[in-house]
Parts: sequence; C-alpha cells; structure tokens
Amino acid sequence: MKVGERHYRSIWADERRDAVHIIDQSRLPHVFETLRIPSMEAMAEAIRQMRLRGAPLIGVAAAFGIALAMLRDASDASLSQACNALRATRPTAVNLAWALARVRERLEDLKPADRVEAAWKEAQAIADEDVALNAAIGRHGVVLLQKEYEHLQRPVNILTHCNAGWVATVDWGTVTAPIFMAHEMGIPIHVWVDETRPRNQGLLTAWELAGHGVAHTLVVDNAGGHLMQQKKVDLVMVGADRVTRRGDVCNKIGTYLKALAARDNGIPFYACVPSPTIDWTIEDGVEEIPIEERDPDEVRHVRGLDSDGKYASVAIATAKTPIANPSFDVTPHDLVTGIITEKGIARASERELLAFWPREQHSKAYLT
Repeated sequence: MKVGERHYRSIWADERRDAVHIIDQSRLPHVFETLRIPSMEAMAEAIRQMRLRGAPLIGVAAAFGIALAMLRDASDASLSQACNALRATRPTAVNLAWALARVRERLEDLKPADRVEAAWKEAQAIADEDVALNAAIGRHGVVLLQKEYEHLQRPVNILTHCNAGWVATVDWGTVTAPIFMAHEMGIPIHVWVDETRPRNQGLLTAWELAGHGVAHTLVVDNAGGHLMQQKKVDLVMVGADRVTRRGDVCNKIGTYLKALAARDNGIPFYACVPSPTIDWTIEDGVEEIPIEERDPDEVRHVRGLDSDGKYASVAIATAKTPIANPSFDVTPHDLVTGIITEKGIARASERELLAFWPREQHSKAYLT
C-alpha cells in the first residue's frame, strides 16, 4: 500500500542483504518511521516490543531473523539457537512457529556455506506468499461486501477490532484487503474502528483507512455492542492470531465480546484468515491455545502526544494497583459466521475447513 505517494511493504530486505527494514508500528499513527534491523537479536526485540505486530507479519519477520542469524553464523547450533530465541518472543500467534519451522526444514540438510543464500530466499518467498494470500482473501471478501451492498442499497457498515491491516501483514492486510478492494470498486463502505486497548492497535487501522480514503469512525472498545443494538453495524470482520481446526478464533482481547454482541443482535461475524494461521494440531481453542500475558505497564500507562506534540506516557493507575494483561481471547466456532480464507469462505467447522485443505495436504505441525 502507499504512504503518501510511495509504495511500502511493512518489511523488506536491504539490497545488500545485511539487514532488514521495518515500519516502526510503535510510532504510528503520529509518526511514520522505518527501522533498520541488523541482527537476529534486534529482530527478536522488535517482535517482543511490538515494533512490528500482526500474526502474518511476525511469521515473516521471524523468517528474516533466521536469515540474519545465518549471515553471522550458519552452524547447526546457531540455527537452533535463533529458532528458539525467536519462537519465545510471542507464544500465541502460530504463524511465527510455522515460519520458523519452514525455514529450518529448508536449511537443516544444507551445508553451512549454502545456508545464507537459502535462508534469504526462503524468507523472501514467505513474504511474497503473504502478499498473495492477503490479496486472495480480499477477492473473496469483496464478493461478500458487494452482496451486502446490493441487499442494503446503502453504505455497508463494518466493525473491526485490533489491527488486521496492511502493516500487520506484508501488504494488503487480511481484514483491510476486502475493504480496500470494495472502496476501489466504488462500493460504499464505512468502518467502525475499535480503539482496542491497551495497545490501541485500532489507531493503526484508522491510519491505514485514512491513507486509502475509506470512510471510518474511531470508537472506544465498549461502543461495539451499542452500535449493534442501534443497527449501525452490518457485519463484524476481525483477523486472527491462531485458528483451530474446528474454527475457534483466537484474536486480540475483546474479540469474544464482539462476537457475543453480534450473535445477540443477529449480525454476521467473520474472521479473515490466511492458511498459515490455522493450527491443525488444536481443536479446542479455549483449552489448548496459550494466551500471552503481557507487561502490566501496557495497561497502567497510556502513550500519546502531549500539548507540545512530543511523545509522552501518562500513568492512569498507581504503581501498587494489581493488573492482569491477557493479550488474546478465544471466540468459539459456533459464534463465527464464516472464515474468509485465500481459497474462499468456509463455515467455522472442521468439515468445511477440510474441504479446502484435505488432511493429506496439511503442513506438518510447525510447533516443535
């Protein structure tokens, strides 16, 4: 997508292949800034500190992290250490483990002298595939939005949660791909954008939509149910960090509440999911998906611009206040109307997902 007049991906390899560049999401939406990532350790820290975030992007970043590690030391020990270090950064998003295992499988039978070139090529291939997957999700999702518009004969109101936009992937985004395509086709769209506390990823979604000229309105997280009751929402569209084989959707904390409100108000609830986000080894998301517990200071402090236009952090709770900060929740499959994938739209069930990905086509479990 474009920032101003220039096309950007959210991550790209330096031409000299001695570093990787990323868009620093921690500075958005107030400042657009890129960072040079020169090492595996720097990549791990960028993932951990959420300078880059979004399950698809995390997977691609981890793959490039392995390439950076091989540049310095292509031994078996270095490969193993790099995989372990990167895997430990974010436990919930399955794309990370999937990408690491894919690169490791590509490299482990090669001689160390051949690993550097192979690692860069594999990481780039994963990045390019991500763009293609998201574009395909967009093509299937825009058909849904077109039908909704033809039925309503007015602008389609979509509610989002967190950021499943182009900066959370390599390009296009999962949720934003069909929205961008609908806008380009002239289908009237309006997006209610949840702010998504505590990290306020909704601000990134608003920034992306504004850059593309899509009508949108930022709302607090708790406004979603009210908007649905007032019939101001036609469908809910969210991304995912992990989806089980029966269609349970793990996404940013608060997604489950949106799904409950949508069911109570008879509003369709869709998850936009590329295939690497599906974890075929897990059936029950509530019981089996590890939920990341993040730093309490994310809740204790709010960051933004002060009256002088400088970044500032303000404490909203005292240092002695006990805080829990679970980053994700799980929406059971029976609350999910459909899963929009690169192959089409499936109901949230193992049977329908298997129709797109028969068992013999499944990738191995990339979790070891």
